Amino acid sequence: MAKFDLHLHTSNSDGSDTAKELVSKIIEEGIDIFSVTDHDTTEGALETSKIVPKDKKFILGVELTCKTDDVKCHILGYGYNPNDDGLYKLIDKGKILRRQKLETRIEYLKKVWNIYLTQEELDWLYSRNSVVKTHFANILVSRGLAEDNVSAMAKYLDGCKTGNTRFDGREAISTLKNAGAIVVWAHPLGGEGEKHDTKEEFLPKLETMTDAGIQGLECYYSRYNMEEISFLIECANKYNLYITGGSDWHGTNKTVPLGRLNCKNIFIDSSKINLPIISNPLAE
Repeated sequence: MAKFDLHLHTSNSDGSDTAKELVSKIIEEGIDIFSVTDHDTTEGALETSKIVPKDKKFILGVELTCKTDDVKCHILGYGYNPNDDGLYKLIDKGKILRRQKLETRIEYLKKVWNIYLTQEELDWLYSRNSVVKTHFANILVSRGLAEDNVSAMAKYLDGCKTGNTRFDGREAISTLKNAGAIVVWAHPLGGEGEKHDTKEEFLPKLETMTDAGIQGLECYYSRYNMEEISFLIECANKYNLYITGGSDWHGTNKTVPLGRLNCKNIFIDSSKINLPIISNPLAE
């Protein structure tokens, strides 16, 4: 019986844990197979790969923020070659897109809320590999402008229109595949704080995503009930897609327990997922 979690974030994107802190928690929770999938950067995964205990199975991961035709989505890439030139160039492009979004939000806080970030706060934001709304929200909470980062994002940032700063999904999928990755659609029914798609809403999106070349679905997810998970597994089997799962752990930046793969916290053994790069370290 092996525990797994293939969707984890470090402080290299919007998680609160450093790579070292995350690995310590992986050991403490008895998780056997895991992947770091920071948003639009491979830095956290590469850093983690250097400190993985020998009895754990670690897979290099990344989560790309994309738009595939008219489908807004997050794409997970597992087991890529981090030195692949195409992947490196795509990640570099992502840094430019995120910088645009960062500067738009800084100006929005000034113009709409009359909130001016200090030089120290700006330096901290610009120093990060991947800046998201959570980072702004944490600053606002530290100033006493909101009780938590969820309410801070809802009040101060949800009205900010940043334009299309997402990767083109087809380009992202192709690039990841060329880098040797297995490409999986993250939380396909909807992620944290999002309304979950009905079957009727989801199936046309699935057609778009399979046409674009996804190879798997994140069927097991911390916010999904067992009925939703069963539906996704059914879809994965129908379209011959890999089945994966992850908690979407962000440490203190999100109220998701490490290793939780459904909203009831029912244990899911690693035998339920079928990525070819997965193996059970306890059996080796």
